[in-house]
Amino acid sequence: MYDHIGLKVRDLDASLRFYEAALGALGHRLDSRYEGGAGLGPEGAPALWLNADAQAPRGAAHVAFRAPDRAAVDRFHAAGLKSGGRDNGAPGPRPDYGPTYYAAFLIDPDGHNVEAVCLD
Repeated sequence: MYDHIGLKVRDLDASLRFYEAALGALGHRLDSRYEGGAGLGPEGAPALWLNADAQAPRGAAHVAFRAPDRAAVDRFHAAGLKSGGRDNGAPGPRPDYGPTYYAAFLIDPDGHNVEAVCLD
């Protein structure tokens, strides 16, 4: 549905450590790096852009990424915790969101709520 998302981050290196690990579990990678920013996503098609801004507001966004299966959601959560994320909801079913909704939630280094979801 979306073409790309841009997030302002206070510490680009800390955010890259988190997103490379967490999104790597979903098959995404660092695809572009430039002065003050970076793009992550499938090779040749970055869709998440991180832009350094020392004055960025904390926790201003919620972003959910589609996972190919429940195991990828589990890997996303574990990798994100190891690389600077904080738990905001362990992997598991969320029947109040839908009958097959399986998700995990992390808080990134800037306080954004980041989710991986599998709908199968």
